[in-house]
Order: sequence, then structure tokens, then C-alpha cells
Amino acid sequence: MTDKTIIRFDNVTKAYSGSTPVLNKVSFDIERGKFYTLLGPSGCGKTTILRLIAGFMEPTSGEIYFNGKKINEVPANERQVNTVFQDYALFPHLNVFENVAFGLRIKKIKKEEINRRVLEALKFVNLIDFENREIVELSGGQKQRVAIARAIVNDPEVILLDEPLSALDLKLRTEMQYELRELQQRLGKTFIFVTHDQEEALAMSDEIFVMNTGVIQQSGTPMDIYDEPINRFVADFIGESNIVSGTMISDYRVQFGGKEFACTDKGLHANEKVDIVIRPEDLEITTIDRGKMTVKVDTQLFRGVHFELSTFDADGNEWLVHSTKKAAVGEEIGLDFDEEAIHVMRLNETEEEFDKRLESYGEQQNEN
Repeated sequence: MTDKTIIRFDNVTKAYSGSTPVLNKVSFDIERGKFYTLLGPSGCGKTTILRLIAGFMEPTSGEIYFNGKKINEVPANERQVNTVFQDYALFPHLNVFENVAFGLRIKKIKKEEINRRVLEALKFVNLIDFENREIVELSGGQKQRVAIARAIVNDPEVILLDEPLSALDLKLRTEMQYELRELQQRLGKTFIFVTHDQEEALAMSDEIFVMNTGVIQQSGTPMDIYDEPINRFVADFIGESNIVSGTMISDYRVQFGGKEFACTDKGLHANEKVDIVIRPEDLEITTIDRGKMTVKVDTQLFRGVHFELSTFDADGNEWLVHSTKKAAVGEEIGLDFDEEAIHVMRLNETEEEFDKRLESYGEQQNEN
């Protein structure tokens, strides 16, 4: 644990009687001042992590630390965190000012201090002059800003956000992504954001935890997660991917689609069965004689900024292509790609196994 670490989970499990654990021996560190996203499908355990941090439940086993102190049994009202809920949980009988001021009044803060802090919080979320508005008079985006103002007015060290954009329409949701990110940077607070929307996570986060079945499958920066997925689940869940079976011939050499290709991956066993990932935007349409593989176009859709082609190679592998070039349905075309576009994944490898493999490979290279 470093001085930057504000939250640590150490082998945390959460299980209910007679059921599969919602979280299974989860460990991670959260650093102060960063924007984290817990990303995964429904039921993967991401909201459970949020509730454990907030103090709304206790772990079945394992330890949770906040600023180096164990907080497993510390009640929610004594933790330096605030939560923005999916439905905002605003009080309809109170106006904007009183909704934001509610927590301060519970703490019996002086009136002058309440006025100062509420107006400051409303200014942060661009709702100055809205303090006397009734909640029913607000739009969805304005309600969300009120919920955020209520969270920051208590000056917590960590702000938890449980899918707060899910009720908004697409345009407003995109606008609020920018606003949330900017707000986090201006405040300098630690934000932990829960979503199942991959594009949202990639756009907003400093770091992402990709979760499935109660386990963190992979953690890292958005670019790490997108460019270097550890296993098939992560590659398939983050963006659109072409995933085919292949064989690792040797370091920097892989076989798939009936051909051998140069790649940048290393540290696997010779002739090991692997999964291959190539992103659709990394495939370039060319002539058959110039392509590294030949495919037949099955369908083509215009997506505004690019054409989306569904194609098949001779082995029956489907290849999704995003290109500014178009091709005729039924036509055979060549596909070209750089060796850096090929990403090799060990079958069902975990993040821990991936880290150990790279560490072991590095040690072997140093010995040689």
C-alpha cells in the first residue's frame, strides 16, 4: 500500500447463504484523485463493491481499508464517501437548495456555512440560480447535477456513482460524460463509477476494472484494456473484436486462418493453442494479391463515419471490418493488417496468471 492508496480490497468475498459468491476473493487498490470505472454485465459484482465501500453491507471475508485503516465494520455515516444513485434519490418535497443542504442540516452545520457550501456546490455543477427550483421542474440532466451537488457538498474523499447516467437520453448522456469527467478533475476527488456501457468507461476513466462473475478479469488504463485484452471475455466485452482460434508457433510467430503471421507477442509455449484478436478498424481493405488474407463480403452497412463489412475467410472465420472503403456483397477482397494489430491471448488466462507469465519471461530473458 502506497501513500497514494486511499482504498484497498484484500481478498474480499461477499456471499449470501446457499448461493454462489457475488464477489470472490477480490483484491485491488484505488489511488486518490483518479477516476475509476467498474465495468461489467449485470450481476457481475460491481455494485456490490460500491455498497461495500459505502458501508451499506459488510464483506463475508477479507479486509477493506480506507487510508490504511480497516473499515469492515465502520458504519456508513462515519465513512468519508458519498454516493450518487441511479435514480438520484432526491426528495420531491424539498427544493434544490434543501436537497443539497439536507446532509449538512443533519450534521447541524451553522446556517451561514450551509449557505456558503450549498451555493458553492451548485456553482460547481452549473446550477447557480436554480436553488429555489422544485425538483419536479427539473430535467433529467439537472436532477443528476443536483444529486452530484448533494454528494460533493459534504466534501467527501471519495464519490461513488452507481450508473447515474443510465436514465438519460443518448445526447444528454454524452454531454454529462464530459461534465462528470471535468468535475472530477476540478475537484481532484476520487470518483468510482459503475456502468455496463463500454464506450462510457473508455471515454471517462483513468483506470477500468473489467468484471465478470464476481472476479476482476482485467484492470488498467482504457488503452491497456482496449489494445491488450487478457482473455476472450475482455476482448469481446470491450468494443467490437474479431476473435479466432490460432496456434502460437514460437515467440513473435502465430498461425490462424491457415497461415502463419509475424506478431509482437511472446512468452507462450511453442505450438500452444491460443485466441487471436484483431480489431475491425485495424483491418484494411485491399486487392487480393496485396492482402494477407482473402475474404468474401457477406453484408455491408453504412455507419456514417465508416462502412461495416461482415466477411468470411476460407476456414469459415467471420471478420468484421470497419473501413472508409466499400465493397460489393459477394465480392472477394484482400485484407491487410500490421503485425502490431494481432493480439494473442492464452485461453482463459486471468490477470494474475498474465502478470506472472510476463514476469517469468522477463527473468528467463535476463538469465539468457
